Amino acid sequence: MADRQRAVLVGVQLPDTTSAEHAASMAELGRLVHTLGYDVVGEVVQRRDRLAPGAVLGEGKLAELAAWTGGTGVVPQGPPRRIVTKARERWEADEVEPELPIAPPEDDDDGAPAEATPPDKRRTDVVVVDHELSPSQARNLERATGVEVLDRTGVIVEIFHRHAQSREARLQVEIARLTYLVPRMRETGGGDRQRGGIGGKGAGESALELDRRKVRDRIAQLRQELAGIEAEQGTRRARRTDQLRVALVGYTNAGKSSLMRALTGSEVLVADKLFATLDTTVRALHPETIPRILVSDTVGFIKKLPHDLVASFRSTLDEALEASLLLLVVDASDATFRSQLEVTREVLGEIGADEVPTRLVLNKIDRVDDEGRAALSVEFPNALQLSAKDPADIVRLRADILESFDEGLVEADLFLPWSDAGLLGEVHAHTRVIEERHEGDGVYLHIKGRRADVARIQSRNAAHGR
Repeated sequence: MADRQRAVLVGVQLPDTTSAEHAASMAELGRLVHTLGYDVVGEVVQRRDRLAPGAVLGEGKLAELAAWTGGTGVVPQGPPRRIVTKARERWEADEVEPELPIAPPEDDDDGAPAEATPPDKRRTDVVVVDHELSPSQARNLERATGVEVLDRTGVIVEIFHRHAQSREARLQVEIARLTYLVPRMRETGGGDRQRGGIGGKGAGESALELDRRKVRDRIAQLRQELAGIEAEQGTRRARRTDQLRVALVGYTNAGKSSLMRALTGSEVLVADKLFATLDTTVRALHPETIPRILVSDTVGFIKKLPHDLVASFRSTLDEALEASLLLLVVDASDATFRSQLEVTREVLGEIGADEVPTRLVLNKIDRVDDEGRAALSVEFPNALQLSAKDPADIVRLRADILESFDEGLVEADLFLPWSDAGLLGEVHAHTRVIEERHEGDGVYLHIKGRRADVARIQSRNAAHGR
């Protein structure tokens, strides 16, 4: 079994961030990197008023970072020339989109192609920065360290790419990946320019410009294909508009999928890793209720979630926007859950779902001691404290969901003759029968249900002259 690659994390604590917030962000980055398949072997952290425009870190910390990678710790002067990689040749030959990451190695400042740091001279294989880097910052860090450099956005995009399962999710992630890639593409050849031709380069168009145009064309094609899928999804959601819907929302790895499985009995993926769920799953609350209640599991949120991913997954997040009730799930055992809760509320506000009725669920409460539970009860008096692993807690949550929807149901009295069996079946299928009395001429019913269902049944009953 091959050894896992090693990563060193880089973080800059800015004035608007406390030490605790910075430590939590770095710890979360470590989990992201581990999810991507790397082992974190070290950190390089610096306090600064702002990121260094050249290479993020100051000279001293850059040298410290280079000690981890075997690089020079110095950004070479002058524009680098690029060499053509096998990945680039394969892409140009097969006309497939370029892969993320990695940028080709830089050149030395004397014009000769630079080699990546030999593995036997470095303690780590990749540098991961807890900030979004500009293309020039990433390039300078690569030249100073001699290894691959990823920023937080690139890590999240790559995790999304690996975990996407459905065609819709794959399209959404690929759009975000290519959008992330375009400004980071650099010249790989001699920068030659050729005359225009059908299907070839435009007049005076360099190889880099051609690459970028191909990627932009690919993005346009993907968006067109995604629009067709989203139209189908919109049609499906429209068919569910008259049904009661609960959406599970919250930070990634808060336990939403575990609650989904417990509430619906469905075999959704449950994994202790970030972004295990990217596809929206909709199932009926089990045991089924009348009226029927649908439960949907949604993609998790995270701090500094790339805007391109928020935009790409807008249709998926529409499940939250169109829900009748949101269960805002947080991991109560996580010391940083308050900041995670704030991030979740910010994202819900961005998509306009902050007006949907919401119930706070403090999950994984089995990992919190009695003193901690008491403190949470004082801080969040209206929240539900539970564990998705405790059947009794799931029964309480289910009862709470039913009670929440009961407030919006209406009651009515009906009389149906024995001859109208079809309408009697509809009554039992769509409303809750509180009382049913069988008389000689028919059935007297006291029902409770959604206003639209009750009105429709009353209208049909009146049409029969009863």
